[in-house]
Amino acid sequence: MCGHMFVVTGGPGSGKSTLIDALHERGFASMPEAGRAIIRDQVQIGGTALPWADKAMFAELMLGWELRSWHEASALENPVFMDRGVPDVVGYLTLSGFRVPAHVEAAAKTYRYNRIVFIAPYWETIFGQDAERRQDHEEAEATSRVMADTYARFGYQLVELPKVTVEERLAFVLDLLNAG
Repeated sequence: MCGHMFVVTGGPGSGKSTLIDALHERGFASMPEAGRAIIRDQVQIGGTALPWADKAMFAELMLGWELRSWHEASALENPVFMDRGVPDVVGYLTLSGFRVPAHVEAAAKTYRYNRIVFIAPYWETIFGQDAERRQDHEEAEATSRVMADTYARFGYQLVELPKVTVEERLAFVLDLLNAG
């Protein structure tokens, strides 16, 4: 386990990336979200590893991205905030109705993060769709629930982020880290 690596997970449009950007601006290292980057790349090259075209291949690319991010972050010494983690791939496959392959399950058990995982709950007020985020409200809510169940199943302690301003969320996370 890498105790200095903190995952922020949840449903789409719940403020995860915004919080991580704010932490990064405060000098903390961070690892970007796989999904959006993969979608941009696949659209650019005319690929089909997209959540609306080939979900299984999209999941494999996400796994590769998350493993690379884990290795990169594990080499750092100070806290690193991860925009999702390996268990998110398990959650994505579960949400999509796919069987989770043994190698994906093994990756989630092997590549561990700090036991505290921040989860951003579905938040209707800030949720929005765009070219890369095509999920509707129901799928966003379901994603948040599946990610919570998935991380709990792998033994992580979930800390729900409050539905407050970015600055207040930032203070909440920093207070929790300073208390630990």
